[in-house]
Amino acid sequence: MKHFTIGKLAAHTGVGVETIRYYERSGFLPAPDRLSSGYRVYDDDTVNKVRFIREAQTLGFSLSEISELLALTDNPEADCAQVNDHAQTKLQEIEEKIQRLQLMQASLERLAKYCPADEQPLSECSIISHLYGEEITHDG
Repeated sequence: MKHFTIGKLAAHTGVGVETIRYYERSGFLPAPDRLSSGYRVYDDDTVNKVRFIREAQTLGFSLSEISELLALTDNPEADCAQVNDHAQTKLQEIEEKIQRLQLMQASLERLAKYCPADEQPLSECSIISHLYGEEITHDG
């Protein structure tokens, strides 16, 4: 079994040293063993857990949700259906977020289309006017 110092663990997993310390303080990682010199040492299980956390974050899971997923991995009675439920919930959240982002995009495109985009005073800028709550009355 390999042992890693915190710096080597960080380099090996692609996360920062402070992130690893945060994971420890938050209970995502167990307290590491320490060498007689006081250096923290981590094993392969910790490497795998950090990678799990990082990959779950990449998929959009919050730390709270990751905590729930990790709890499932420690539960001998847990099954794939429970994990899939978490994934389906996250997919729904992502779909809703995409819809909100598309609405934002369409609104900004519309505002940018009507902005004179020249050296006229800001009172003529449809973007600023909209931000102040004024209705855009241009056709199109």
